[in-house]
Amino acid sequence: MNAKQPKIEGRATEAIKSRKPARYATPAECPQAAHERMIMPQPVSTMDPDHPSPERQLLQKMYREGAVFMMGQNPDLPVMPEKPTLLDFFHYRFNDIAFMHLLQSAKLALDAGQEEKVVVACLLHDISNGALLRSDHGYWGAQMIAPYVSEEIAWAVQMHQPLRYFADESVGYKYPDSYLHFFGADYEPPEYIRQAHDEARRHRWYMTSRLITLYDVYSFQDNWNVDPEQFTDIIGRHFRQPKEGLGFDGSPVAHMWRTMIWPHNFL
Repeated sequence: MNAKQPKIEGRATEAIKSRKPARYATPAECPQAAHERMIMPQPVSTMDPDHPSPERQLLQKMYREGAVFMMGQNPDLPVMPEKPTLLDFFHYRFNDIAFMHLLQSAKLALDAGQEEKVVVACLLHDISNGALLRSDHGYWGAQMIAPYVSEEIAWAVQMHQPLRYFADESVGYKYPDSYLHFFGADYEPPEYIRQAHDEARRHRWYMTSRLITLYDVYSFQDNWNVDPEQFTDIIGRHFRQPKEGLGFDGSPVAHMWRTMIWPHNFL
């Protein structure tokens, strides 16, 4: 659970050439440099009885050896710009799968001639999966982006989560084969997902969200590098980037973006 020694210089991985090279801080440049820094897992990730929280052991180490809990920059993570933009989070915080998947999804929508609002919704639909939370990712993702996009785009991102569980033959969408592997062939979505699906089907923005699911299913392709910079102009027209940087604009969701910047803060 201790912070590892960092790489001083980062570079884009061979598999994802469109990632910008990252800069890493040395341990001496990070807060608490004179101490061994410990990472406490988030409580939501330690609810498995077979893998209980290490909190008691880490507290004992703190008192016994003088170790401290990490706050601020982790030297194992790329340093974020002072005023981070949406694409900065793509480059420096989203995991490789989310990075590729979101860009491929948006590119498919763009190449299909979809409206820009659909392209942006595809670009953002799994943003919570990228570096925050997987559970109820559509709802978390919609909240994260709500202050910066149109109400329609935020709604579409939220509702793509329940819509993915239900086929729509009118647009050629079937239940994903991957879900059979993820959840098992006998899995049934919970009632709140069913209710959300039914409400979404009757909503005026239904097709905006349904199109996310259409370009979502076919967007896991290795060795297909999509340059995120090609979406710069579209993002500029549909994502209200705060001048202070995401996480520092005082919005009701700024804390979510800060959590991705410093995901290992003890408090």
